Amino acid sequence: MHAWNSPEVPHLVGSAPILELFDTATGRKRPTAPAETANAPASMYVCGITPYDATHMGHAATYVAFDLLHRTWLDSGRTVTYTQNVTDVDDPLLERARDRGLDWRELAREQTELFRSDMEALNVIAPHHYLGAVETVDLLVPYIEKFVDSGIGYTVPAGDDGVEGDIYFDSIAAQNGAWQLGTVSGYDRQLMEQFSAERGGDPQRAGKRDPLDPLLWRAAREGEPSWDGGRLGPGRPGWHIECSIIARSTLPAPFTVQGGGSDLIFPHHEFSAAHASAADGKPLAELFAHTGMVGLDGEKMSKSLGNLVLVSKLREAGVEPVAIRTVLLGQHYRTDWFWTDQLLEAAQERVARWRERIEGTGLAEATALLTRIRARMADDLNSPAALQAIDQWAAGNPEGSGEGEEVIRRGLDSLLGLKI
Repeated sequence: MHAWNSPEVPHLVGSAPILELFDTATGRKRPTAPAETANAPASMYVCGITPYDATHMGHAATYVAFDLLHRTWLDSGRTVTYTQNVTDVDDPLLERARDRGLDWRELAREQTELFRSDMEALNVIAPHHYLGAVETVDLLVPYIEKFVDSGIGYTVPAGDDGVEGDIYFDSIAAQNGAWQLGTVSGYDRQLMEQFSAERGGDPQRAGKRDPLDPLLWRAAREGEPSWDGGRLGPGRPGWHIECSIIARSTLPAPFTVQGGGSDLIFPHHEFSAAHASAADGKPLAELFAHTGMVGLDGEKMSKSLGNLVLVSKLREAGVEPVAIRTVLLGQHYRTDWFWTDQLLEAAQERVARWRERIEGTGLAEATALLTRIRARMADDLNSPAALQAIDQWAAGNPEGSGEGEEVIRRGLDSLLGLKI
């Protein structure tokens, strides 16, 4: 599967401080590189979309946030390897396709292409590896077979539908020096069971060794897509093992940052980490970073409620993507927030002020602004503070004859993805 066309990121003169990022697993900010190896290669995995609807503002906020991480690393001179997946076969996708009378593969292709075009418009740097679950099933089967052979994977009795052959992961037996239940989330058991039930798990499934044990392989059902699972029998992989093995096949072990929305902390990232460590005894990632949730006018934004703000619809209405990106950068990536028309209007006014101010900018003031932006971004990707620094610059008078204009344009594009 191909990613979108990646923008050219201008090269800037100067050096950036080492980025400190908030790590969900430890609950504190941590450097993303040791001081003595500040320019060491970096790597990240960000969980991609399940393509059954267009890119909404929650998606956009997450991928723009990790685009900032990507840009901050590049600015500090690091080589970055970035992997993103597409969960192009999953229950929500199959259900939506049935509801719309579409072939699930066609719906996945359609929505993935729309997502790509939205990312291009928002000036998001494309991942180096962009892989769908469908194209990686063959990668996953040997891992699940090994889990079964070792006793970590086990078959449960037939459920209410009478289908035999579902295979689960023994989350207690799999604990080792690299992963213990709660290593990523830090949640207590009650909260884990609640989130498991709400986020695609099945804690009430009879025959499991532990209610939290996640699905590794779903045996084939009539009317559902399935693949040859070798000794597993026909079926399709569970959600968590997909991301775990795609990451292991494309990135170092451990890689630098695992990213995604905060709703993925448990069970998805918890068990992706569990599967990886069970396979090779190493942690999945060095840090786990998560974005906040986005609502609309004071309410949760979700497909089920039908109150999504779609990037594509805003673009169709003539909204400049740079204004959408400015709204997103105005919220710290870890906070929960609500999209409003007022935020968009304010962002459009902001961009207009910046454009008016840039004429006549001097080199010294341009360089000073980029230094301030770099400092804000090194502090847990504090993009709201970076935008405030731009506002302060825009409120002043030009201090030169225009020799800093191109420096500002290149800098805002390179560091923040803002094309003004």
